[in-house]
Amino acid sequence: MRDCRLVSRKFHLDFSHTIEVAKAYGGYESLSKMDEYSSTDIIDIIKESNLRGKGGGGAPAGDKWALMPQDSKQPSFLAVNCDESEPGTFKDRQIISKDPHLLIEGIILTCYAIKAKHAYIYIRGEYKQFQDILQTAIDEAYEAGLLKECKIILHRGAGAYICGEKSALLESMEGKRGHPRLKPKQKEPEWFFDNPTLVNNVETIASVPFIVQNGASAYREYGTKQSPGTLLFAMSGHVEKPGVYEAEFGTSMLEYINHFGGGIKNGKKLKAVIPGGASTDVLTADEVEKVTLDYETLKSMRSALGTGGMIVMDEDTCMVGALKNLLEFYHEESCGQCTPCREGTGWTDKLVGKILDKRGSKEDIDKLLDIAGTMNGKTICVFAPAVSTVINSFVRKFRDEFEMKIERHSI
Repeated sequence: MRDCRLVSRKFHLDFSHTIEVAKAYGGYESLSKMDEYSSTDIIDIIKESNLRGKGGGGAPAGDKWALMPQDSKQPSFLAVNCDESEPGTFKDRQIISKDPHLLIEGIILTCYAIKAKHAYIYIRGEYKQFQDILQTAIDEAYEAGLLKECKIILHRGAGAYICGEKSALLESMEGKRGHPRLKPKQKEPEWFFDNPTLVNNVETIASVPFIVQNGASAYREYGTKQSPGTLLFAMSGHVEKPGVYEAEFGTSMLEYINHFGGGIKNGKKLKAVIPGGASTDVLTADEVEKVTLDYETLKSMRSALGTGGMIVMDEDTCMVGALKNLLEFYHEESCGQCTPCREGTGWTDKLVGKILDKRGSKEDIDKLLDIAGTMNGKTICVFAPAVSTVINSFVRKFRDEFEMKIERHSI
């Protein structure tokens, strides 16, 4: 397995995040390319690299950038999504804590490409330590004269999971309640106070300096044809060495778990893996053996790569309890704007709790699936559909455990 250091130049051994250390490791060298390339040239390079959004959706970043107007009288904005509230996901804070200047360098290049003079970093309110590190790095960049053409503002969120959704994030930045917006009928930029705005994840923006400095072909040397490059996978759960490890797209999931994670904790057997953050469909141990870490393979398995937040569960895990844990979170974090989501998350949480406590019936399992079906495709954003698919995957793949709880109650 190759040692990839694309997203970060190097996570410095002394964990220093000053501008002096960043420059010693090649920080801000890519900015010289702005004298060589026009704004549209950089967009073309990003499109050619096929850099895909690393915040969950995996959409081609260059195509989103190309939607931004180049000759508009309105100001353009960049919003960097650092809300990072998906359970199992904790990679963005690694970039911020180890190499915040890599993110700032990416922001400068991105703002140049989309002709934005202001960039906002929307960071979750609980990340106080990382806010301080990032603000110090921003101040250093100002003092070094690197932000003459681009102003960076750190915007602190209030800890709402839904604000990780890009339109809810912008609503929050505008000072309103973080409710997702209706999706437009055609492709267009996002809008911040009615001005065209690009929203990208931290890791996506942090990938830009390498691509601009080394070229699209250098980035495509890693990964697969359709999923080029690397991703910072956050691995948690029942593994010997949980943490964040960068790997190429196309890496075997089982090899990744064994190589970086040191295998399943205490020598136990693997039972299941949630591959890309809590909102992606769970995989069984048999499925994990067939999976490679790329968007296409996970989609073919009826799951998703998502944020790369990998939650590993061993043979002793109660899957009914695991689902209950997730549904408690979803029930708490639904913004309540849409009835199927607001009511559905609550009812499914109660039903799974009833089954877990051995007070359920077989009709409750059918009712659980029926409510999940009602939640899917009938809301403004993908929160409820994600919950629905998670419920379906748990019941479909581990139905025997749900029925065992009921059988014990019947006895």
